[in-house]
Amino acid sequence: MTTVNDSFPGPVIRIHRGDLVYVNVHNQDDFGVTIHWHGVKQTRNPWSDGPDHITQCRIQPGTNFTYKVIFGEDQEGTLWWHAHSDWTRATVHGAIVILPTQGTTYPFPKPDGEHLLVLASWFAGDFNEEYEEYLSNQTGTSFDDIAFTINGEPGDLVACGGETTHRWLVDYGKTYLLRIVNVVVNSELFFAISEHNLTIVGTDGTYTKPRVTSYIMIAPGQTMDVLITTNQSLGHYYMAARQFVTFDPSITGFNNMTATAILQYRGNYPPPDVPSFPINLPLFHDLDSGLGFLSLLRSLATPEHPVNVPLNITTRMFVTASINKVNYTFEGTEVSHFAASLNNITFMDPTSSILLAYYRHTSGVYTTDFPDYPPSYYNFTGDTYPPPMSVLATKVKVLNYNESVEIVVQWTNLLGQGADHPLHLHGYTFYVVGMGRGNFNNETDPKGYNLVDPPERNTITVPKNGWVALRFLANNPGTYECFLRDHFQGCRNLFINHSQFFFTGVWLWHCHFDRHLIWGMDTAFIVKNGETPETSILPPPAYMPSCAVQSLIRLEDFQDSVELFNEINVN
Repeated sequence: MTTVNDSFPGPVIRIHRGDLVYVNVHNQDDFGVTIHWHGVKQTRNPWSDGPDHITQCRIQPGTNFTYKVIFGEDQEGTLWWHAHSDWTRATVHGAIVILPTQGTTYPFPKPDGEHLLVLASWFAGDFNEEYEEYLSNQTGTSFDDIAFTINGEPGDLVACGGETTHRWLVDYGKTYLLRIVNVVVNSELFFAISEHNLTIVGTDGTYTKPRVTSYIMIAPGQTMDVLITTNQSLGHYYMAARQFVTFDPSITGFNNMTATAILQYRGNYPPPDVPSFPINLPLFHDLDSGLGFLSLLRSLATPEHPVNVPLNITTRMFVTASINKVNYTFEGTEVSHFAASLNNITFMDPTSSILLAYYRHTSGVYTTDFPDYPPSYYNFTGDTYPPPMSVLATKVKVLNYNESVEIVVQWTNLLGQGADHPLHLHGYTFYVVGMGRGNFNNETDPKGYNLVDPPERNTITVPKNGWVALRFLANNPGTYECFLRDHFQGCRNLFINHSQFFFTGVWLWHCHFDRHLIWGMDTAFIVKNGETPETSILPPPAYMPSCAVQSLIRLEDFQDSVELFNEINVN
C-alpha cells in the first residue's frame, strides 16, 4: 500500500486554533497524488485545497509540493487529511487535532486525557494494481474492502487480526476525550464501546451541545468528538465498528466484518478470557438506528461559539442525488455503465484543473450551467422511475460573494440502487437546517427547519428514502483571475482598480463514497470575490504541479513486450 511516513494511518497534525501550517509533500511512489485537508476552510486559499483536476493536478512521482493550510478562525476540534486522487485515500490519510487557543480551554470540563481512533478500510492484494483493474473493467463490478480497521488493526474477530489488536489503556474514574475519524472508502459505520456511554461534544471541527448516546453512526469524511467516563468494573471492553448498510438488503456480498479494539483498565485483576462486546451496537441493516441518529445533534450556540444561519436566502437549489447509467463508446463499441449524478449530471473530470483553467483563461474545460433543479419531477423514493440515463458533462455552479445559499438534496431510487450519500463540501461548513424521510415538500417541510441551533458540518448524509436541507454563506472565494496574470505583482499593485479584473473561486462538492465520486456524483461551486483584498483570493503559489494528463494505461516493460512478441510468433 501507499503510506505517508511509513505509517497506516498516517501521522497526526496537532495544532492550536489559529495556527498556520505548511506541509511539504514528497511523492516517492510510482503514482501521482494530491492531498486534501478535509474540513479545513482554506480561507481564500483554494490553491492548497487539493482535489485532483479541480484545484490542482497531481504531484508527480519524484517531485514535491508545499501546501499552505489555512484553518478558519472558528475551527476547533478534529478534522483530517487524505489523498484526493483515485482511491489513494484508502491508505493515505491521517487526523488533524485542533486544540483550543493557548490560554483558553474547551467548552466542557477539561478531560483527564484524550485518545484518537481512525476507522479505515482494509483491502487484499496490491491496492493500486487492484484499483486499476477495477477501472479497466467495463462491467461495473465492485472493488471492495475485506475488513475495517481501528488505528490500522482489524481486531480479534477477523482472521487477519488478533495479536496486534489496538489497545487503549485507561484509569478508573477518569473522563477522556475520544476523537473518532471515519476514513473508510465506501461505508458508513456504527461504533460503540461495551458498557460505556458516549457523550458527543463535537463534530467536523465544531462544538455541539452535549448528547449522551450508547452508539454513534459516522459517515466517511466525518469526525466526532465524544467524552467517555471510565466508571465500569476493571476489565477489558471491546470498542467495535461495523458497517451501516442502506442498499438493497437482498444483496449479501458486502463487508460484514466487525472491527474491534480494546479499552483496557489499568490495575491488578485477572484478565478476562474474552473482552465484553457492546450488545448495543446496531446490526447492519438497522435503518431506524442509523437514520434516527442523524437528527440528534445541535450546535453549541453560545456567545463564544455562535450560530450564524443565513436567513434571507438569495440562491435556492433542489438537487437530486442518484445512481444512474450512462452510455459511451469503448473501443468502438457502445456500452452501458453504472454512473452517479447530481440533478442528472454525471460529472466528468476535466483535462486540466478548473482553478488553473480560470487562471490561464483556458476555454473548453467546464461550463457554468449546472442546473438548480432536476430535469423532471417524479416520486423520487418510489419503485417506478423515468429512464435512468444521465448526461456526461463538466458543469459548475456560479455564486456571487456573500450569497445566502439553501440546497435541498433529495435521495432517489433510480435503478433500485438507492443508498445513503454522504456529501462533502470543500472550503465551507454548512448548517443542516432540516432533514426528513420521503419526498421533500417545499410548502410544509421548511416550516420545521431548525434556524436556532442546527448542527454545523462539512459532510452530511443524504438519508435513504429522504432529504436534507443545507444553508451556508458563500463568503470564501476560490479562484484568482487577472488579465495581467503574467505579471502578478502588477495585479496586486493595481488591485484597487478592480474593473480590470475578474475574480472567482472553485470548491468541490461530492459524495464521499469514493465509488460514487468516480462515477460522477460531484460538481464544483465557483464563488466570486468580494470588493476588497480581504474578501478576495490569495495569490497563487510560485509553483503548482503540472497538469500533464497521465493515462491510466501503463506501457509494458520493453523486454516483456519482446518476450510476448516472440511467444506469439512461436504459437
